Amino acid sequence: MRILFIGDVVGEPGRRILREHLPSLKQQYTPDLTIANGENLAGGLGATPELVREITRHGVQIVTMGNHTWRRSELVKGIDSLDNIVRPANYPPASPGARCLVHTFAGGRRAAVLNLVGRIYMDANDCPFRSGLELVEQLRTQTTTIIVDMHAEATSEKVAMGWYLDGKVSAVLGTHTHIQTADERILPQGTAYITDVGMTGPHDGIIGMRKEEVLTRFVTGVHSRFEVATENLQFHAVVVHIDDTNGRALSIERISQHYG
Repeated sequence: MRILFIGDVVGEPGRRILREHLPSLKQQYTPDLTIANGENLAGGLGATPELVREITRHGVQIVTMGNHTWRRSELVKGIDSLDNIVRPANYPPASPGARCLVHTFAGGRRAAVLNLVGRIYMDANDCPFRSGLELVEQLRTQTTTIIVDMHAEATSEKVAMGWYLDGKVSAVLGTHTHIQTADERILPQGTAYITDVGMTGPHDGIIGMRKEEVLTRFVTGVHSRFEVATENLQFHAVVVHIDDTNGRALSIERISQHYG
């Protein structure tokens, strides 16, 4: 089984990359399942049901989220109307939305997708290690192919999650920092790992936003409204090849495509 996991899709430029280039990329890499982190779909902050449906039309089958999940009221109200979006599993139990999804392929094969959010330099949430392991053990009664989106700020927390779930899941794929790392590997017990898949969107700014406003905040301490950058569009993703019989990853390939 091949899984294509697309790094944080940022704003209209990121959605445009999916619309214009995802079909040919899927033809090139032939994934069985395409997943994208969508927590920055709406102007770089949050998502709406309409935008989730938009990237679904462009070829994304499952959308994961992160710390901006509830940034848009439309998604708070509408997340339960969507059947292909998963919010962080370690959010409070009363939160709306699915904690995980199990995708069933023709012929009966299954793959589970789990989203976790870190706690270092992030909002207070339940322990992602405890919540993650608890849910993984439940999911393994249905499938051994489990993909974890670890949405976190601290590199150490992501690396720790990779080792913690090694041999229990097929992949631990880091998101949130928008900078693709070069540490993709297969851990000793068969789990594919990368600290950050990267960002699908404009790279002429600062992690997707226009550099002028971000620099103003850093230099003066004065808050200003951030806007999505527009140029140097890039598609960042990984392809994970998984053994269907035991859920162990066979390979992980980093993708970085530039579209000007």
